[in-house]
Amino acid sequence: MGLASMLSHATVADAMALLSDTPAPDLVAAVRATSDADLQAIIDRDEIREAATGALVARIGDFTLTDQVAGIDGRARIELVHQGRVAARAGLRVAGGAITTIPADDQVDVTLRTTVLGLLRLVSGERNAGMEFLTGRLEIDGDADLALALGGIFPAPATDGAAVVPVDPRALDTVEVARELSHVDIEHLRKVMASGFRPVVLDEIFGRLPEFVNPQKSRGLRIVIGFRLTGRTDDMVDRFVVRLDRGAAVVLTGAEADAVGRDERSATVTCGAHDFLRLATGHLSPVTGVLRGQLKVRGDKAAALRLAGAFDIPTAMAG
Repeated sequence: MGLASMLSHATVADAMALLSDTPAPDLVAAVRATSDADLQAIIDRDEIREAATGALVARIGDFTLTDQVAGIDGRARIELVHQGRVAARAGLRVAGGAITTIPADDQVDVTLRTTVLGLLRLVSGERNAGMEFLTGRLEIDGDADLALALGGIFPAPATDGAAVVPVDPRALDTVEVARELSHVDIEHLRKVMASGFRPVVLDEIFGRLPEFVNPQKSRGLRIVIGFRLTGRTDDMVDRFVVRLDRGAAVVLTGAEADAVGRDERSATVTCGAHDFLRLATGHLSPVTGVLRGQLKVRGDKAAALRLAGAFDIPTAMAG
């Protein structure tokens, strides 16, 4: 039974009783069985929304996996947005394997801001906090590592008989990222790629890059391109080297990348990490990036462009 049928004609008292007393697995199942449109219709009822958010936050520990909570220590503030304004705020303390509420105005390590619908989908395990942050549906102000840890305390939907596993906010799908980025503001991407989520995104993109080599386009190509990615808050640069050798790609990072001298590289590309993300997902043309100065190429520009052309960009695969 979906949440809409359970709450469509409920009074505030009925809603409070239902949301407070229904076993957490049953409540999660009801949320999963309800469409976004039907959930939003419930949320738009002011009196029900206030009751729902209060009950949801008060019981948030009931929806989590105990083992995932055990290793977290920190304070978080949740701000829930409705029709463009913060409609509810709550504080949480996570310590000793338990989650307790604290005053919303207490000092916290991180503030998480999303919609009521967004929180429901996160708690039910249907949305990934990492993807929500990347796309701007979840705003994080403060300790991004704590925010991602909190995003991993809820169980993901599973088929009957399958093991229950947590949602992994650090497990991003490159194709999904490529599809979603078309709607994301560049300044938001810049903020994300300056946060603690930066290594998660870069590891995913570079880690899966060899999967997207097109054997036909890369046949006969032997290219070594270095990447220097800027935009960190400490002004340091992340370094990678991509070796493409007749249809096979290898990615080197950090010290291994540094060991590849300039004389071994066809070119070195310097750019902001947010622009590299756009480049790697088909939202920034390499030619446009070079012409606008977003991609600064030292060495053989033609080789750098040939490298870009040797991969099937995930956006195209995503349709």
